[in-house]
Amino acid sequence: MLGRTAQNLFWLSRYVERAENMARLLEVGYRMSLTSHREGGESEHLISMMQAAEVDEAFEATGKVATVDTVAQFMVFDETNPSSVKACLFAARTNARSVRTAITSDMWESLNSAWLEFSQIKPRDVRGAKLLGLLQWIKQRSHEFRGALLGTILRDEGFAFSQAGNFVERADNTARILDMKYFVLLPRADLVGGDLDIQQWTLILRAASAHRSYRHFYRDRYQPEKIADFLILRHQMPRSLAHCSRMLGQTLDSLAELYGRRVDCHDAVAELCAMVEGTNMEKIFRRGLHEFLTEFIARNNRVTECLSESYNFY
Repeated sequence: MLGRTAQNLFWLSRYVERAENMARLLEVGYRMSLTSHREGGESEHLISMMQAAEVDEAFEATGKVATVDTVAQFMVFDETNPSSVKACLFAARTNARSVRTAITSDMWESLNSAWLEFSQIKPRDVRGAKLLGLLQWIKQRSHEFRGALLGTILRDEGFAFSQAGNFVERADNTARILDMKYFVLLPRADLVGGDLDIQQWTLILRAASAHRSYRHFYRDRYQPEKIADFLILRHQMPRSLAHCSRMLGQTLDSLAELYGRRVDCHDAVAELCAMVEGTNMEKIFRRGLHEFLTEFIARNNRVTECLSESYNFY
């Protein structure tokens, strides 16, 4: 497969997943802002969400005050923000058009219809409950595309590059959602262990669509240590760091089998997997959750760099 085609398939999946993930981050930031009754609390939570997404400096450059409306506009509709939902959907559609013969009709139609529908939405009409409805719609359209990919594409190198993009982006997002909790608590360490602390951890679970599966798995009340364990170390949870890194490793193994050789990116994935396989939550909390997640994100980014170098993304 040409490096250009592999690159487009990889980033097509990443952009679709990123659009969904921006919706997830915005939803948890919005819901957390509703839990704060302190002056400036709404802005604090929204800024924390943008810090986790690494778009806070770009938002600050707009000169706007962080409110639900201004942040939602920036995260969903702002074309100058390369991580906005609109920018991601446009980039995904552009990549899909470039590899139209390498994807199925169902994949193209799912993505193209999502873009056309989204283009008809007027930002001024999205407020309050309608914002939550739009975020849910974005997640659903991402699921539809993923279902079309899993249900219709050949299990060849095109599928492998698409899956690699999906799991790299998903792992990055789960790490950022967890890191958002760090940013929220940083200025108010006195809240740790309180009702508000538990409530925020519960919102983190909901952002990862994991609140029901958590209760099924642990059959216990929400506890911060178990929530972090569920989203980091539990392979059974499809958005956990452990599951994403393991699936990424299996995906690259399939590429090695198809091409008959292993390359540098396999070492990068092995290091990523070892990071979550060889630890436990006691060690992670002792070291520092933020420090662990920061290193995980850096190693995950290294996987993308090695993939690009190994398979000639240009």
